[in-house]
Order: sequence, then C-alpha cells, then structure tokens
Amino acid sequence: MNKMFRALKIRNYRLWVAGALVSNVGTWMQRVAQDWLVLTVLTDHSGTAVGITTGLQFLPIMFLGPYAGVLADRYRKRVILLWTQTAMGLCAMAVGVLVVTGWAQLWQVYVAALCLGVASAFDGPARQAFVSEVVGSEDVPNAVALNAASFNITRLAGPGIAGVLIAWIGTGPVFLLNAASFAAVILSLWRMRSAELFPSVQAPSGKHQVVEGLRYLRGRPDLMLILALVGLVGIFGMNFQVTNALMATAVFGQGPGEYGLLGSIMAVGTLSAALLAARRQGPRLRLVLGGAIGLGVFTLAGSVMPSFWLYAASLVLVGLASLTFLNSCNTSIQLSVEPQFRGRVLALYMAVMQGGTALGAPLIGWIGTEFGARWAVAVGGIAVFAAGLFALVLQSRHSGLKLRDRLRGVSLRRSVRNGRGAANQTPSSVTCREDSSSSAAIPS
Repeated sequence: MNKMFRALKIRNYRLWVAGALVSNVGTWMQRVAQDWLVLTVLTDHSGTAVGITTGLQFLPIMFLGPYAGVLADRYRKRVILLWTQTAMGLCAMAVGVLVVTGWAQLWQVYVAALCLGVASAFDGPARQAFVSEVVGSEDVPNAVALNAASFNITRLAGPGIAGVLIAWIGTGPVFLLNAASFAAVILSLWRMRSAELFPSVQAPSGKHQVVEGLRYLRGRPDLMLILALVGLVGIFGMNFQVTNALMATAVFGQGPGEYGLLGSIMAVGTLSAALLAARRQGPRLRLVLGGAIGLGVFTLAGSVMPSFWLYAASLVLVGLASLTFLNSCNTSIQLSVEPQFRGRVLALYMAVMQGGTALGAPLIGWIGTEFGARWAVAVGGIAVFAAGLFALVLQSRHSGLKLRDRLRGVSLRRSVRNGRGAANQTPSSVTCREDSSSSAAIPS
C-alpha cells in the first residue's frame, strides 16, 4: 500500500477511520449550527455570546483534563470512548429537541455546551492515546496524519452541508443529525478485534498520579516549550468559529450558506497539510515553529481582505498553517512520551490547547463586538506571530533542548529496523534527527 496510506492496512484502523468520517461530518455540522443559532436566533449578532458558548465547550478540559489523562492511562481506552461518545451524542440530541420544539433559550445552549465539554474532556485523552493501540508505534505518525486528513475531509463537507440545511430546515434538525452520527463511532469500536490491538502498559493505581504526570512533563523542557506555544496559539489563533461568524455576518453581510462555506474552504488548507504530513516519517520542530509563525502571518493578512472571496481564499493558507502546527505537536507527544505517561501528557496538552480556546474565545468575541470583526482577527494574528517568533528565538538560543535528543531516537529506531542496530528498543526511546529535519509536536 502507498506509504501515505500505510496505516489503512490494519483492519481495526480502517474501522476507526470509517466511524470517524461519519461522526466528524456531524460534528462540523453542529459547530456551524450552534454558532448560527446563538448569533442570529438567540441573540442579535452577539460575538460575545458566541465566544462564551465556545469557551464553555472547551473550559472543562482545563480542570478535568489531568484526571481524564489518569483514567486513560489506567483503564481500557476503548471502554472509555464508548461511554464518552454516547454522552456527546445525548448532548446533541437534547439541544436538537429543544430547538425543534421551540423551547431553546440561550442559557440552555450554554449548559449543553458545558456538558459537551465535560464529555469531551474525558474523550480527548483516551481518543488520542488510543491511536497508538490501534496501529502500533511504527505506524503512529502516519495514523495521526490520516486522522487529521479524515477530520478535514469532513470539514470540507460538514460546514457546507450545514449551511444548506440551516437555510432549508433550520438548526434543530442539524443537531439531531449529529446525534445520530455518533452511532458510527460506537459501532466501529464494537467491531474491533481485541486480539489485533496493541495495548499500552497501564499505569498502576495509586495516589498522586496527576502530580507524577506533571513531574514527568516538568523534566521535559522540549515539551514545555511546545505546550507554552500551544497555549498562546489556542488563546489567540484557534477561534475560527467566532471570527468567521463575525466576518461573514458583520463585515460581508452574508448568510448561513456563505458562513458554512468558509469552514469548507478553510478545510482545503487543513486537508492539504494533513496529506503532506502523512508522507513524512516523523515530527520536525521546524514545522511546529514555522506553522505557528505562518498562522500568525496568514491570519493577519485575512483581517485586511476587502471582499468575502478574498477573505475565504486567505483561509486556505490559515488552515494549512494551523494543521501543520497541530499535527506536528500531536506526533511529537505520541512518539516521544513513555507509554505509561502518554494519556496524562496528552490530557495536559489538550487542557492547554482547548483551555486556551476557552479563555480566548470570549475575549476575541468581545473585541469583535466592541471594536469590529477585523480587529478581532488582527489581534489574534499579531499575538500568534509574536508567540511563534519568540519560541523560535528561544529555541535557537537553547539548542540543547531534550527534544532534539528524544527525536534523534526516531531515526535510530528506523536504522535498527533496517538491520543497523538492536531491534528491540521500546517506544519510550523514540526521538528524531538533530539536523534541520528534526522536530516534534502534539495531536487535535
């Protein structure tokens, strides 16, 4: 099989991808429907309300993420996912029923977003770490990239479909369709063959496991740099739901179809980045830093675009840079963190990224409401560019970061498999070359 799609040779992974394709279409449809419901039905184009809704959806990961990581390290990830996917489907169903029956109010959407956030907080670490159990360590980089490609294929279709359906039948049925789509993931989990999984070493039960995860992370300055950058990018650069909604309605005067189209156009860039990542053999630090800097530059450029279609075109580059950044971060953690800590470190990563979005979305929404949508986009672009540039300077001054040593092991292991060394090194030693092709990153 073509090396770009080599992880698909594994039956369990094919099931996982198929279920995710269906469910993620529904997820993107609901994201558009939720923003449109809050922005145009429950409020009078309040960017602040949209930001609060988005923030509530990501806020729980900040507080629950470390404990969710402990669960992912201690218990069967497949069972955790069955429960969390069911819970998220029920959240979507509840909002859909409220909207269809005419009972929906803004506070109810806030509560539903918070409940969805709680379920997602426990789902995320288990889902990200589960990839390593489905395909095994050698195919992890390819599987992570294909996951991103799958997610962004649905991003091409989901927002556009949502825009058409909202104009045709309203937002309520879109929530109900998303609720039904979770059945695809649940079915794929049930059909997997347990004997063909690659279960990781489970962390022993005991006290202070969250503290142990934090202590492990503190001893990895390479990952600390990445998490700091991810947090800043999450606060200022990952608020596309808010900024695109404001730009489409307040600046360009467009409707739900055009707003949904912005998400699909942006997915052209993210899908391209995911497919390029699928061809790479391992993570590279330069892609983390370059992705952050590029995201800042392209976001800032989008803030001054004079027409709807030029703004839409700029989102292709925004999508390319954002996915390059996030995919590189994801792969680094999957490959360089010891298996018994993987769930906890992934949980902390997601807490920083999504927690940053929870803090940033209301702020960006407020800026858009008070000073205009273009300022909301521009402030995010400037902040992300500055964060990426600072990280680049910091890394160049401290080139001895452990990440380089950790990542060197990636090329070492490949040499081992080619017969140039001991063949039984553990995944915990994974790292990459120190030359210009080295680097690391984390999942989405």
